[in-house]
Amino acid sequence: MSTLAGPPGECCIKTVQHSGTPRGNVEKIVDVETYISRPPGLETSERYEKILLFFSDVFGPLYINNRLIQDYFASHGYLVVGLDYFEGDPVYLHRGKEGFNIGEWIQPKRTRADELVPKWIDAVKEKYGAPDTKYTTVGHCFGAPYVMDLVASDWLVAGAFAHPAFLNEDHFRKAKKPILLSCAEIDHTFPLEARRKAEDILLEVKAPYHIQVFGGVEHGFAIRGNDKDQAAKWAKEQSAEAIISWFNNHCA
Repeated sequence: MSTLAGPPGECCIKTVQHSGTPRGNVEKIVDVETYISRPPGLETSERYEKILLFFSDVFGPLYINNRLIQDYFASHGYLVVGLDYFEGDPVYLHRGKEGFNIGEWIQPKRTRADELVPKWIDAVKEKYGAPDTKYTTVGHCFGAPYVMDLVASDWLVAGAFAHPAFLNEDHFRKAKKPILLSCAEIDHTFPLEARRKAEDILLEVKAPYHIQVFGGVEHGFAIRGNDKDQAAKWAKEQSAEAIISWFNNHCA
């Protein structure tokens, strides 16, 4: 299998921390902390018509930037659930430590996440789903493979990812459901050639897709971009808006 999106690197541990007051809660699902952000007016609901599965970058769903974007998605009518597959050990706890190697840190995290994700999805469906619930999913960096796995399923409505990692050609060849690719011009994990190859495959298999590319921004822009820089802030906001518009269109 040819690699299209490589593993996270040093740029993946850089961040600009955003400000705001998260309004979601942390609850345990399959004994793993999960960030849960409910749609306004539906805070006490037990079942939801639209559920968005959020697969975070290496900073984890409990990092404030990720909490805030999950709240944004929830504000548009989705129950948003983000699994902490790092189990309290996100990458930012290791930033600046002498000798830290992201490659060594990440491999056991992938193995553990692969174990947790299927059980967690089943539990989310049982806890919050209804017979007519529509499911969508978004992933950033580390979370992109889980989106592509679900895009190959029959029950998902639509998926999206931004600046992905750990993707190969088969992820795109197996795609069935609509997928949005939100991409950075400057991206060591998903460079231009890989992006174009992914599009060629999606055309070949006739999967519904949309690709947006933001010039002048780097890998991580959709979550950890500098919100004091106007171009980076605009790209981050446009990416989030496009993802919600994509989901709304397919959930209609």
